[in-house]
Amino acid sequence: MNINWYPGHMKKTVDQLKKIISMVNIVYELVDARIPISSKNPILDEILKNTPRIICLNKADMAEEKRTMEWIEYFQNLGITTVAINCKDKNTFSILLKKTQEIMSEKVAKDLKKGIQNTRTRLMIAGIPNVGKSTFINAISQKNQLETGNRPGVTKSNRWVKTFGNMELLDTPGILWPKIETEEQRRLLAYTGAIKDEILDIESLSFYFIQDMLKLYPERLKERYAINCEMEAVMILDNIGKQTGKLFKGGEIDYLGVAKMIFSDFRNGKLGRITLESAINESLGRN
Repeated sequence: MNINWYPGHMKKTVDQLKKIISMVNIVYELVDARIPISSKNPILDEILKNTPRIICLNKADMAEEKRTMEWIEYFQNLGITTVAINCKDKNTFSILLKKTQEIMSEKVAKDLKKGIQNTRTRLMIAGIPNVGKSTFINAISQKNQLETGNRPGVTKSNRWVKTFGNMELLDTPGILWPKIETEEQRRLLAYTGAIKDEILDIESLSFYFIQDMLKLYPERLKERYAINCEMEAVMILDNIGKQTGKLFKGGEIDYLGVAKMIFSDFRNGKLGRITLESAINESLGRN
């Protein structure tokens, strides 16, 4: 796929983050729980350096719970505090806030010795496009302060958002990185909507998605679209089109319509809880 996934505004955002990181106590690094490695931006490692961070496995309600626990263990074995986040369940934020307080405890103690009370906690929210940063902020602050949408590019600029207590959150635009190493990584990012559909050949992309689903979750396709999955991907796309009425006059398959429907179903959780990357495989690859 020949994709311009690193437009000028992303470079500008990276430059801005490098300037303001010194103002931040902790970074909440949001990754997509369905593709934790592919959605983890390597540029952030360079920007954050020694700034404390918490990896937030966002959209955990759309990923397999067992796989998410494996990913939490994987990142924590690397020395990174990690929490699963479901923005629809406010209880998940209590765990995150507890971890935040633990990291801030040393600074709070030092401030108290100086006679400073009510230490302010400044948090930066960072991640790739469409990982759910604005939804996350609205949920944790319990206010609909930011526009949200199941598409990349909703957040246009850096902005501070006041929440409860002495916490302030810096929302940042989603950024990718100049060179995405593998074709598989590019596909996974495209599946989740981190790369805009408008610059993709989503008809071809849907073929690869079906291939991946046949390897990992064939039963989900069968359940959702009432089809026989014991056939090649292109035939499955044909059958999905017929079963769902995605046809042109004369009965020809509307492959674009099929592709849009499949990705809408995946991104909205209608195919069930799906994790497309394995923490166990990633651990084996590191060893």
